[in-house]
Amino acid sequence: MTSPIIEFKNVKKQFGELALFDNFNFSVAEGEIVSIIGSSGSGKSTLLRILMTLEGIDGGVVNVKGEPLWHMHKGDRLVPADKKHLRKMRNHMGMVFQHFNLFPHMTVRRNITEAPMRVKGKTRQEAEREAMDLLALVGLQDKADSYPAQLSGGQKQRVGIARALAMRPEILLLDEITSALDPELVDEVLDVIRNLAKEHSFTMLLVTHEMYFAREISDRVCFFDQGRILEEGPPDKIFVAPEKERTQAFLNAFISA
Repeated sequence: MTSPIIEFKNVKKQFGELALFDNFNFSVAEGEIVSIIGSSGSGKSTLLRILMTLEGIDGGVVNVKGEPLWHMHKGDRLVPADKKHLRKMRNHMGMVFQHFNLFPHMTVRRNITEAPMRVKGKTRQEAEREAMDLLALVGLQDKADSYPAQLSGGQKQRVGIARALAMRPEILLLDEITSALDPELVDEVLDVIRNLAKEHSFTMLLVTHEMYFAREISDRVCFFDQGRILEEGPPDKIFVAPEKERTQAFLNAFISA
């Protein structure tokens, strides 16, 4: 059995007096697509932010590809990670944010090429060629010279996906990527993720309120409640026959909405 590509071991995370995660354990296998569902404030997005090194931890260890994320080895000891180690570990992952986070003063093309040139040392020609390939993948090659303000919400999010893919991550983190979109734009973004799941071997971790999409795309669904995984399993088990009353109540609220 291979080691998980993502592993949280007895992780603690505090926000002031609030202990969000307390001895939290969680793992994801390489190539697995995991959807995380649950109420606001249950720790879903914090999990992704910890992986992307946007939020630190207060205890325990997070491993990515068998290496500690927030720590590094010094002799036979684990010590807090320095910036160089965090940069190296971050390269394994790409994150697509809820609110796009595109640079408004840059064209679509430059939004996608900036990080590969600065971080990976790619030439402009190489980065631009790959950017155009990625824009073709998300159906936006005709928008390369547009600015974010000239795009719809769905188009901005598709550029966000292309930008994350430009770093060639092995792990794709998707944080409520449709929640800021008008309903008629949701499908165009979900279609891109469907195609990625079918045609590429990414490990994907999705925080989502799109329950039908989660059921369709996931290998496993985890229901978060107050900083813990209350229930997890294959999509059909979670959505058709959840065991916990809290999971049932959460899903019933969505079905009746």
